[in-house]
Amino acid sequence: MMEVLHRYLLIVLACMAMLAGIQIPNLVDQYEKRVDAHLREAVLAFQPYQALANKYFGGDIGKLLQLHRQNAAQPIRDEGDVIENLIKRKQHLQQAWDDMQAGLPVQIYRLVLRGDRDLIRETLAQYTYSVPLNQDALMAGAGAAAIVLALTELLLALVRWLSEAVTFRLRGRFS
Repeated sequence: MMEVLHRYLLIVLACMAMLAGIQIPNLVDQYEKRVDAHLREAVLAFQPYQALANKYFGGDIGKLLQLHRQNAAQPIRDEGDVIENLIKRKQHLQQAWDDMQAGLPVQIYRLVLRGDRDLIRETLAQYTYSVPLNQDALMAGAGAAAIVLALTELLLALVRWLSEAVTFRLRGRFS
């Protein structure tokens, strides 16, 4: 009876892990699209400042920023902070976009280690589940199932070993 329950437990775990693993490429795709949208927005917001830098400073945005910082009027100096923040955001989003221009394993690695936490939260909050049947999804699902099954088997083997060790010690004490 326990062997049957063990098998069914493994089947259920494998199915759940497979379905969860299939979501990984979809999550990466939705994150990548979110990064792209935010990058496009940042580029559009930055364009007027870059146009001014092109017109008056040969494209050197640093000179435009310096002009704002040295201006006598506080609102113009404060606008320098706005420009600097746009520059940083655009660079950050460009790096996030560049990180997603690789194969799925590298994308997952970069998303986990260097992904923009705010964009990850946004992606998860608006995540739409799907079951794509492409090679990446199937490989991710199979990989997740294999990992979960291996960990489950290791855990169960550890429990059996500990149980046998405790039983052996108890028999030794009471014999």
